Amino acid sequence: MTDEKRFAPLLGEAAIAIWGDMPRDIQEALFETAMKNRSELRHDLAVLLHERHPRTLHPAKPQ
Repeated sequence: MTDEKRFAPLLGEAAIAIWGDMPRDIQEALFETAMKNRSELRHDLAVLLHERHPRTLHPAKPQ
């Protein structure tokens, strides 16, 4: 197992744990990077993050 594969889950768990404390631009960059070529998981990850960190709920788009 490469070091990258060994440490990626640990870094991912850490990111999820402190998600709500991260600036929004960092959240968006991490989310978009994680979801690159994984569009089928996009909704599920968003739900997980929003349920664990309610402050990350995005405001409604202006109409």
